[in-house]
Amino acid sequence: MATETDTTTFDARQLAHRLPDDALLHGGIVFAILLMASPLLLAIIMSTQSTTEVYQVTNLGLGSRGLSNYSDALVNYDFSTYMLNSFVMSVTVVVGKVTLSLFAALALVYYRFPYERAVFMFILLTLLLPVPVRIVPLFQLMADLGWTNSLLALTGPYIASATAVFLFRQQFMGIPASLVEVARLDGVGPLTFLFRVLVPMSRGMIAGVCVITFIYTWNQFLWPLVVVTDKSSQVVQVGIRYLQGSAQAGLTQWGLIMAGAVLALLPPLAVLVVLHRPLLRTLTIQQK
Repeated sequence: MATETDTTTFDARQLAHRLPDDALLHGGIVFAILLMASPLLLAIIMSTQSTTEVYQVTNLGLGSRGLSNYSDALVNYDFSTYMLNSFVMSVTVVVGKVTLSLFAALALVYYRFPYERAVFMFILLTLLLPVPVRIVPLFQLMADLGWTNSLLALTGPYIASATAVFLFRQQFMGIPASLVEVARLDGVGPLTFLFRVLVPMSRGMIAGVCVITFIYTWNQFLWPLVVVTDKSSQVVQVGIRYLQGSAQAGLTQWGLIMAGAVLALLPPLAVLVVLHRPLLRTLTIQQK
């Protein structure tokens, strides 16, 4: 029979064999993380540097500007207004898209009407026509309606979402049919059933869709650039483009641009950190 000493020796040998493999694995993970984070780290470092320091390639330390580039971007280049416009645009699209998609999914799952499946397939086919493909007719429509340079023009094309309808439809189809029958027998109306039963049971999915929609809307560049000509109504991604037009002694102020890029990163990063768990669950369902 094996003694306690033999068992301890065997465990020590196993540990000695595993240590190099574990060290190699963790070293590879740390290297991959640093490699993926290097652009962000470089942007943060450059955002503290002056124009002269940025053009010194060997200078990889924090610069002499500190937070001055951030204050210049927010105050002197009106970056705070761009961020506010993007925030209002993103929240409006999130609320509108989630509300409309919930009603559409409710109709597709719990109502029977002619060509129901064809309607659902048509909704999915709209994924083949994203906003950049429809940009010319959309701009003409906004101009005809008199919506240019307005929040309606920024948010209107993004309110309807086939992806959100599909996700909510799949979520509703997973709710037990017995629960639906009980609600019908109790005389619960469709809106009451939606807001008191379906929405509480789909909070994770709704949160995930909100995260995806917020980040997607916040990062919009092409459509706001086309439909908005007034600088005071412009969004943050186009605002970064405005920063590129600034120059000092004929040199692009990359420190100022990187400060704007870091500022533009903060709101979606905060949303992602707070709601990352529902987002992961949503992506898991979407993969299935």
